[in-house]
Amino acid sequence: MTVPNALTLFRIILIPIFAVAFYLPIPQSYVITAALFGLAGLTDWLDGYLARRLGQTTALGAFLDPVADKLMVAVALAVLIERFHVWWFTLPAVIIIGREIVISALREWMAELGKRTSVAVSWLGKVKTTAQIVAIIGLLLVPPGRYPLLDGLNLVLLYVAAILTLWSMVMYLKAAWPELRENN
Repeated sequence: MTVPNALTLFRIILIPIFAVAFYLPIPQSYVITAALFGLAGLTDWLDGYLARRLGQTTALGAFLDPVADKLMVAVALAVLIERFHVWWFTLPAVIIIGREIVISALREWMAELGKRTSVAVSWLGKVKTTAQIVAIIGLLLVPPGRYPLLDGLNLVLLYVAAILTLWSMVMYLKAAWPELRENN
């Protein structure tokens, strides 16, 4: 077990803890869930950095890291959809979750063709992930309606994340388009 893989497993273990914390009937649940999600975001960055820095990249880590990321984001957005329960919040959340499913399937399919590197994570994917993390932390941290200006800012950040999400999906699909067009 490498340190990066341990951090990724820790992030996966945080998911049910995060979900339980979200529903705690205490005012601090907002801060607790934002902190847990922030910790997950930090371990996402740290495990990748350490894997490269220490030369500890593994097949297990390459598989688990994106799974942990997608699960944490999807669970956070799912509980936030419940919190806000309005279409203008649900729309960007569904775009983000839907994109993650499409790109995961695309990467799996491209890997079967031996062309996984043509849909490898790009700089845009990293910017998209950062925007999602910042937006979700803000949405978790601030109780809806308490600070309307922050509510608006956090929603704008979520829409920015959704736009970056769509943009990165288009880039991945464009890279895979020659294979998708092929008649086999």
